[in-house]
Amino acid sequence: MGQKFQYDESGGTFFYFLLSFLALVLIPATFYYWPKKKKRDVEEENKECKCSGCILKREHLKKLEPWRGPKIFLIKLTIIAGWVILFLLAYKVSQFDYEMSNFDPHEILGIPLGASQSEIKKAYRKLSLILHPDKDTGNEKEFMKLTKAYQALTDEEARRNWEKYGNPDGPGAMSFGIALPSWIVEKENSVWVLGLYALVFMVAMPIVVGTWWYRSIKYTGDQVLLDTTQLYYYFFNKTPNMALKRVIMILAASLEFDKKHNSEITERQSDNEEVPQLIKKLPNLGEKNKERPLCYLYSIKARAIIHAHLSRIPLNPLTLEQDRRYIIGKCPFLVNEQVNCVNQLIIMAYTRRIPKLPPIETIENCMKLSPMIVQGLWEFKSPLLQLPYINEDNLKYFMSKKRQIKTLQQFAQLKGEERRNLLRNLSDDEYENVMKVLGRMPYVDFQIQVEVMDDENPNEVTAGAIVTVTVTLIRKDMSSLFGDDSAKDTIEINENGTDEVKENAGGDETVVKRPAWLKQKKSKFQSRVKLFLYIIIIIILGGKKTKKSKPANKSNAVLKPKMDDSPKNLVKRKETSRIKENKKEQQDDEETDETDDSDTENIDNEKSSAEEEGESNNKTNDDDDQEWEKFQKIHEREKSLEGRSKTSHAVHCPYYPYDKQEYWWTYICDRKSRTLLTAPYHITGLVNKETVHLKFTAPHWTGVYTLTVCLRSDSYIGFDQQKDIKLDVKEAPAEITEHPQWEFEDSEEEDPAETNDRESEYATDEDLPDD
Repeated sequence: MGQKFQYDESGGTFFYFLLSFLALVLIPATFYYWPKKKKRDVEEENKECKCSGCILKREHLKKLEPWRGPKIFLIKLTIIAGWVILFLLAYKVSQFDYEMSNFDPHEILGIPLGASQSEIKKAYRKLSLILHPDKDTGNEKEFMKLTKAYQALTDEEARRNWEKYGNPDGPGAMSFGIALPSWIVEKENSVWVLGLYALVFMVAMPIVVGTWWYRSIKYTGDQVLLDTTQLYYYFFNKTPNMALKRVIMILAASLEFDKKHNSEITERQSDNEEVPQLIKKLPNLGEKNKERPLCYLYSIKARAIIHAHLSRIPLNPLTLEQDRRYIIGKCPFLVNEQVNCVNQLIIMAYTRRIPKLPPIETIENCMKLSPMIVQGLWEFKSPLLQLPYINEDNLKYFMSKKRQIKTLQQFAQLKGEERRNLLRNLSDDEYENVMKVLGRMPYVDFQIQVEVMDDENPNEVTAGAIVTVTVTLIRKDMSSLFGDDSAKDTIEINENGTDEVKENAGGDETVVKRPAWLKQKKSKFQSRVKLFLYIIIIIILGGKKTKKSKPANKSNAVLKPKMDDSPKNLVKRKETSRIKENKKEQQDDEETDETDDSDTENIDNEKSSAEEEGESNNKTNDDDDQEWEKFQKIHEREKSLEGRSKTSHAVHCPYYPYDKQEYWWTYICDRKSRTLLTAPYHITGLVNKETVHLKFTAPHWTGVYTLTVCLRSDSYIGFDQQKDIKLDVKEAPAEITEHPQWEFEDSEEEDPAETNDRESEYATDEDLPDD
């Protein structure tokens, strides 16, 4: 059987190609691009803030997508049309298959099975008069099929081929159709085909790739212009110790706000009147600065809009308000780029590539600017202004003679009646909205642990060692502080069993004392009664077991305590120490009987065995805990290598034009030398709990150093925390020069003569006698 390759003249194989290609594109496109209707979440709607600022913000976000409805309709129409075309192609291909696979001469001639030769000839003549190409009703294709059907029933050889191969012509050559029409390779059309190839592959494709590449190289990973990044490097290197207002000036000079670098910027004729009027309302704007580009008009306009935003000055909704939404929407990404630039300059200063080292205040001023932009509030203003309906007039109720409420955490810890009394000028709905917003704000438990990983003694810090500070953040809602139970989350029991008060989420060192009725100090009488009962149980069990010799250790298994660090076990340990003291008293007593002496000896033996077993169990538990901690660290390292999430919790920010998620920075610094020790780690996925490992090199000189671990929010003001850690840096151990594994101990003593001969062989030049 031969093979034959040919171009598709009839177009049958081309339909197969279209069908497979359309199916491969249409199925995943339907799965990913079919518009999905969001379910209405009543609980989320109830949690949304109902203040005027948030309502206007949600309406503005809806207006940003005016083509959302027509876009959804167009996507649905395109997908439905694709499926209709797919089904039509599938039907047409099925017809091709039916015609090719069903060749029945009886059906073509319209005669029954077992018809005679005369009936076959009669049916053939009748149909040939109709289908002959010379007739008006003729059809060449159908006439060819009719002729083959007649041959299959009248000619013996054709009949055998039809019965054996399904074709009266016998086995034909296997043909492979190329799913392209033949006119593509014809000489008359070669110029047009080559022109089409040249247009697609030599003109259109290079233009598309070049445009994409040119646009991509202009931006950083956070979609910030590279020219803006170079601008930040220049100014932060020029002024290492930069104040907050200077940082705002540099932020306003970003090239994203310049029409020459960003086509989305709109310049109006009304700016010549409105911007000077706005500048008059803003003191200390620095509009007379002569530095470039700080003196350019776009920079002065952006600076004025940022100052107006921080002062919450209303702007013209048709002109400057639109500019404010665009500029403020870009600022958090630009501030994050400023933090990265200052961090890189600090690293370069450590490597002595630049002479000046930016102090820690510069990078912290950049971080302070982010929550100011998000909340539309100056840093020196009260954090209580972040709540809805709270203004300067309401603050006087928080600063009375009886109380000084300065932070949101202090306000949340008040009783419900006191909070309602402070906001008595608000209606019930407004007060409920305030508490709803306050309850969803973050309350972060900030925990740190210092250790030296991959070292024999992880708790000892030596000079030049790599110190790892594990920062654990546990995020809760501020509603956990509401009411009289606000102090429950701040009190814990430390390892010694005593009460320990933590710092609150705002970094305030307000101490919450534990009520007297919560203290569980036991009186001396209760402890003595417990001790007496404990001794009686040991005596009874010991007396029963002394009758047998070997099973005496089983009682120890019953009485062995769990050597944990819980308060109950700590009490048991104190009782065992008291038993030891009573043991000494019993030994000094001369009036005791022999039976009592034997009983006390049994008690002492049982106690000592119980203590030994407890110590062994304690060691095994410590080993298990260490293995579990290592497993957790390995799991955390693997998790940190995965992609970081950008979703945490929604931020209440009516003055910020877009939706915002809670992000945090954590880093380690030295306040005394004003230096940054670790790069700021940007935490973007703190939903419930997050663990971060910060590493730095310990000082090369011994001594006690005080370092600070900081946590800063990029969304809220007044939620920053910091904790001091003391490093007792000790001298690093000397290098090991001796190799004990190379020392061999001989079982037999060597002959002194042999040792003298060996020493003479390895004698140095200094040991040899002079001639």
